[in-house]
Amino acid sequence: MKQLSNVCRALLAGALLLSCLNRPAVAEAISTKTYSYFTIGGKTAEDLDRELSQRGPVTKSTGFRHPGATEIKFGGELTYVEKNGRCGVGTVKVTLHTKILLPRWSNRRRTNADLALIWDTLAADIKRHEERHAEIARGYARDLDQKLRALRPQANCETMQKMVAEVSQEVMDAHDKDQVRFDKIESKNFDARMTRLLKNRIQQRAGSR
Repeated sequence: MKQLSNVCRALLAGALLLSCLNRPAVAEAISTKTYSYFTIGGKTAEDLDRELSQRGPVTKSTGFRHPGATEIKFGGELTYVEKNGRCGVGTVKVTLHTKILLPRWSNRRRTNADLALIWDTLAADIKRHEERHAEIARGYARDLDQKLRALRPQANCETMQKMVAEVSQEVMDAHDKDQVRFDKIESKNFDARMTRLLKNRIQQRAGSR
């Protein structure tokens, strides 16, 4: 489950810096990613389900707890260049930081093989899901960077700044919709996906014996 921080609106809420500098537009999106973990206990499958529902991170987008979360923060800087009586985009630096929060089961090494297999399958799917949220965000960070640098000069910097805000808003809105769409698809397919993944792991375990 993606958690989109309000900080991601930085490009629209004042992080864009206005300066009249004669510098070329050379930039690319800068992305960073970190991980953090929360610990759950329990000794049965029912325990794990309860622990995840009680200890999982609360996302701002839903207000509910989830087995994992990805906090997404867009930001950056943009300068404007006045030349020949017109104002254009100078340098662009779009930044993205994603923080992935994942569960750790404290009793993983003290459980039976069957429950360990279930947990490993679930934990791997949670991680894959959150990594995909981060990947979606990276794609939109690159898209925003490219669209901002492609803007043509305008009659004045006020008009140019308005265009930057509009493009930024369009990209952020598309990003939000894409993230929500991904969550809906994943939620709808969860049972079938877990059944398939567990079956594959059981077959792999049987084949390794």
